[in-house]
Amino acid sequence: MRKIGNILMLKRCFVILSLLCFVFSLKAQDGGAVTFEIKVSKPKLGLNERLRVDFTMNKDGDNFNPPNFNGFRVLMGPSQSISSSWVNGVRSFSKTYSYTLAPTAKGKFTIQQATIVISGKTYKSIPKTITVTSAVDKPSDQMTVDDIADDNLHLIAEVSKASPYLNEAISVVYKLYVSPSIRISNYRPLDNPKYNNFWSQDIQISRANWQNGTYKGKPYRYVPLKRVVLYPQKSGKLNIEPFSIEVTVDVPINKRDFFGRPLYSQTNKNIAAGKRTITVKELPLAGRPSDFGGAVGDFDFSVTASKTELNASESLQAKVEISGKGNLKLFQLPEPNLPSSLEVYDPEFVEGVRTTISGMQGKVSNQYTIVPEFKGKYPIPPISFSYFNPKTEEYVTIDSDEIIINVLNGPTNSNSNVSGNNSVSKQAVVSTGNQFNFIKLTPNLKAIGDNYFFGSLLFFLWLLLPLLLIPITIVVLKKRNAMASDVIGNKIKKANKLARKFLSKAKKELGNKDSFYVALEKALHNYLKAKLKIETFEFSKEKISSLLSEKQIDDAQINAFINLLKNCEMARYSPFSDVQMNQDYDSASDVISLIDKQL
Repeated sequence: MRKIGNILMLKRCFVILSLLCFVFSLKAQDGGAVTFEIKVSKPKLGLNERLRVDFTMNKDGDNFNPPNFNGFRVLMGPSQSISSSWVNGVRSFSKTYSYTLAPTAKGKFTIQQATIVISGKTYKSIPKTITVTSAVDKPSDQMTVDDIADDNLHLIAEVSKASPYLNEAISVVYKLYVSPSIRISNYRPLDNPKYNNFWSQDIQISRANWQNGTYKGKPYRYVPLKRVVLYPQKSGKLNIEPFSIEVTVDVPINKRDFFGRPLYSQTNKNIAAGKRTITVKELPLAGRPSDFGGAVGDFDFSVTASKTELNASESLQAKVEISGKGNLKLFQLPEPNLPSSLEVYDPEFVEGVRTTISGMQGKVSNQYTIVPEFKGKYPIPPISFSYFNPKTEEYVTIDSDEIIINVLNGPTNSNSNVSGNNSVSKQAVVSTGNQFNFIKLTPNLKAIGDNYFFGSLLFFLWLLLPLLLIPITIVVLKKRNAMASDVIGNKIKKANKLARKFLSKAKKELGNKDSFYVALEKALHNYLKAKLKIETFEFSKEKISSLLSEKQIDDAQINAFINLLKNCEMARYSPFSDVQMNQDYDSASDVISLIDKQL
């Protein structure tokens, strides 16, 4: 009996321990509780020692407000470090603001509360009391390798303009500042910031170019790690997310080797450039021209013709061109108002724009091919182009000159002329009385005989028709069952049908930018579902490029497909002309056709 009782007791203990482990594991995975605390390297130190103070939180926060360090002098700080990891599906996050302090007098001093705002709530740290004694012979608080790295390593985001106008270019340069007392051997980005509500383009950095500079009045070396040009697409306060990197740091340890060279200790540090807020100003309403289309910058405008004298049925090219510096890719060109008697073809869009750290510059143009059909003189009226210059904070309107096209030889337009006289002479209809004499009546008409259905050829055909339909019905049913059992084939056909449907819808929506690009993007996605057999949640530009490359599709077709997807995304924030929409629709048809031939 005693043995049975012991066994029961052991089972109960095992059950209780299992429940406790389960509860502790739940608490360990519960990341909902917010902690914000102060940590000090030691509660008691000598007058000649230094104190490290860390304010640590387990969730990201803003508006950190440090206390007044009464009785201490701030040597270094605040330095910021972020640590984030996933272990067994549980996310661990830590953010720390660190200070290095030196006491200014003996006695007891209290480091008061610091505050931080996390998820809209304000959290306060608990005050800490520090005792400062007389100076000691050998300070025991020598700074660690991590302390030295934190104090001598900084990642800064430099923004060219904190309050730009809507669609005005600004640049963001991320610079890594390194003190001469340490050195770094490697660095890599941990995550790239997202620029929501901005049109953005990265400016490639070919190689690391270290330069000498200063940080907070002290000499430092720095290197630009990332450069990006932004065009805000929305007014108000817009946030630029932090950019973080991992750096391998070599820190001297006050020891030397046999040859007297300093020895270094290596550590890895995660540092981040803080979030930046940009205040975007709305373009002024006062003085805004009625034909303003969103152009912001400093531009030149011209309308030219390849020739002004020609014969009928010959062609000429009229070019509408805008050049200069500004958001050249984010507005549409004005269209000429040409006489209806000129045959005008869809314009060819030509873009010669390069993006530097100061923004876009170059030129864009529409080239119209014009073919006159009749002799005469045809005017191309002046065209106006308006833009906003953020430097002068004024709107500028440029008018082109009138161009006269003189068609020397060719037929004369009898229905209308250039002067606008469209009257046409009319003649009365006169009957001579013998217009219908050519109609002859035939007197010898015969009666139509009687035809009987019973016993005729048509009667026997209808009689045999059900017998002929039986084998045809059997073949059709077999084929239908085979098609129904082909699940993959049915999915492909369904996706093809949807692609044709959405491409057809996109064609109907030409002229309506938002509806057109939504329909076009759906058509491209459904085509990929049909051909690559992937689901919607798998779509990304990298995934699409990889799959098409595996199918041995030409790089040119892959790039064209990806560019179409980019245009669909960019259309949400940028104005697109009818010409651009027609070009994208034709490109989509050509790309799908060419890819289909290679698959």
